[in-house]
Amino acid sequence: MSELRRDPIGGRWVIVDTDHPSAPQEYDFEPQVYSNEICPFCYGNEIMTPPEIDVIRESSTYPNTPGWQVRVVPNKFPALQIEGDLDRRGLGIYDMSSGIGAHEVIIETPFHNKDIHELTDQEVEDFLKVYCRRSLDLAKDKRFKYVMIFKNFGAAAGASLEHPHTQLIALPMVPKNVAEEIKGAHAYYEYRERCLFCDIIRQERQEKERVVIENQDYISFCPFVSRFPFEIMIFPRQHSGYFCHMSPEEIAALAQILKDTLAKLKKVFVNLSYNYIIHSAPINGDEGVEYYHWHLEIMPKLTQVAGFEWGTGFYLDPTSPELAAQYLKAVKD
Repeated sequence: MSELRRDPIGGRWVIVDTDHPSAPQEYDFEPQVYSNEICPFCYGNEIMTPPEIDVIRESSTYPNTPGWQVRVVPNKFPALQIEGDLDRRGLGIYDMSSGIGAHEVIIETPFHNKDIHELTDQEVEDFLKVYCRRSLDLAKDKRFKYVMIFKNFGAAAGASLEHPHTQLIALPMVPKNVAEEIKGAHAYYEYRERCLFCDIIRQERQEKERVVIENQDYISFCPFVSRFPFEIMIFPRQHSGYFCHMSPEEIAALAQILKDTLAKLKKVFVNLSYNYIIHSAPINGDEGVEYYHWHLEIMPKLTQVAGFEWGTGFYLDPTSPELAAQYLKAVKD
């Protein structure tokens, strides 16, 4: 019989197939395939993007020219515009505002065909540092309440450009999914006077059943209530509400565990497409700092969300997180 599992954070239920779980070779997924099209994010094509707003580059080079390691540019087709006033207003029973925000692209590497696990530790550290720099800079704008950092890798994950990149969107309100997590974490904290996420980490480290990798600062595991097969979360072991408040040593440890986790995933599923999202506490307010715990969520594109999921909010996981963790831990370096 399958299992129904309830997420203690947001109250969501998932159905986990424990009777006839799918093995990795049974998944028919769309692999990432590189084309030979001209890429605006590639080295030497800097003129094809809007002017850079942040960069790590060789000191002897000039803006918007080669010589960079990580480059940040405004999204050419932004979902939100940074100029203007929020102008909140009503239209009958509906609420509206101007589309104010920021939409940036972080080009992680000059190499078109390299995913994160194929970069050096320093290269991964560099783009994580830029994530933090951009988050802290945008947090100075009091119009913004949340900074969302997310990566789409591969066409199946929604990436319109192949070159490895991350998107950052600053929003004038806290997104619904984040608000639900914060509400659940707050209720748990009010009842038990402890951080829910810290308790999850403590239990995962004790049981070890779903842990993929652990280092001095972070733990990588398949969550007990996984919505998707081989879903993985990376948490800092010490409580922290804000992603961008890491020390240099913590950034180095995050680079290491992120690389190693993706390397294992890519050995089980060659050329896999995936999304990852960084969940962090809202900015320009104290909401969630005591009881929210930032984390990075990796979602492999192995299945598709269909009518049942949209209609119920339930998710179907064909491979239990316990079994997924076994496959991932069995991968040799």
